[in-house]
Amino acid sequence: MIKLFQIWTMLFVVFSPSAAQRSDSDVADFDRARVLKAANQYLSEKPITITASHSPRSTGGLHDFFSEGDYWWPDPQNPDGPYIQRDGMTNPDNFVEHRRALMRLSVQVPALVAAWRLTRDARYAKHAALHLRAWFIDPSTRMNPHLQFAQAIHGRFTGRGTGIIDTIHLVEVARAIEVMVGSGAMTVGEHEAIKAWFTAYLRWMTTNQNGIDERDAKNNHGTCWVMQVAAFAHLTGDQKLLDYCRDRFKTVLLPNQLAADGSFPQELRRTKPYGYSLFNLEAMAAVCQILSTAQDNLWTFQLSDGRNMARAMEYMTPFIREKKTWPLKPDVMYDKEWPMRQTSLLFAGLALSRADYLELWKKLPADSNVEEVIRNFFIRQPVLWVS
Repeated sequence: MIKLFQIWTMLFVVFSPSAAQRSDSDVADFDRARVLKAANQYLSEKPITITASHSPRSTGGLHDFFSEGDYWWPDPQNPDGPYIQRDGMTNPDNFVEHRRALMRLSVQVPALVAAWRLTRDARYAKHAALHLRAWFIDPSTRMNPHLQFAQAIHGRFTGRGTGIIDTIHLVEVARAIEVMVGSGAMTVGEHEAIKAWFTAYLRWMTTNQNGIDERDAKNNHGTCWVMQVAAFAHLTGDQKLLDYCRDRFKTVLLPNQLAADGSFPQELRRTKPYGYSLFNLEAMAAVCQILSTAQDNLWTFQLSDGRNMARAMEYMTPFIREKKTWPLKPDVMYDKEWPMRQTSLLFAGLALSRADYLELWKKLPADSNVEEVIRNFFIRQPVLWVS
């Protein structure tokens, strides 16, 4: 009887909804020092947009985002010919300056807005607004709202649908824009101009062939398309697209990507199975966080055979807690850099009342100076999402 009581007590502590609800309000206190340290540094740094650099290999103009396929290399048998693929192995000679500028935006603006949310100090919101004006409004520095020239491959493509994954870094920027509406740092007209930029980008993503190709990808690319469209539609108030993304999560993403055991087979077959599994889980969790409503909770939705996000979390969490138990070969690059403070643990911990997920989230590293980690870890300011 005593043993049964002990087990029941442990389960109550772990799964108690009140514990998760308390953690929701604790996030701001837990993350405050980290947020303010970063934001204080960024206050002295000026905006840098894609117009600050240009690649001679780009067929686009000064305001057109350009990047190159990560895993494509010169052919030793034909050095001047079309590049060949080496999956998982990043070519260090690729043009990455536009990507770096976009990542810098995605690091600095959310941190500044999170600091404003925590302190109501207008300096933070005003500095975030400088970046937003430069990227989305100022005719001399703004980025055109498309990715027609992203992830080009020398000798093969001037741009590809897979390049749309480069703007996952705008997901938290979009969230920050929503949060700072009441800050007074931008005029109503400026907010509307920024929303118009995202509306135009959504139009391109949902009608251009590159966007359609990315939408129909069977792996994390398809997930990230839904995540981005959901985030940008949430900012612009496009209910039709929000409903579309909710339906696509239920009828396409979960059925086609999630295995019975909770794994993502399309990610496991890659040369970086651990990192890709984490990445796709993060994107799935973000989709649930953005799209869930009281009437339609994607965290508790399940397919007829029982597959759901809870199962996806149950599969991956043990390998986050004890990576040495991972059954597959180590990732070919950056294996030691993962896991980070995976936001999926926080979102799922709160949504599914799993205090054990929340405790694990708190123990993991929140930030990294490794560019590949920054690139693949796209939600860094939970204060903007759960407080």
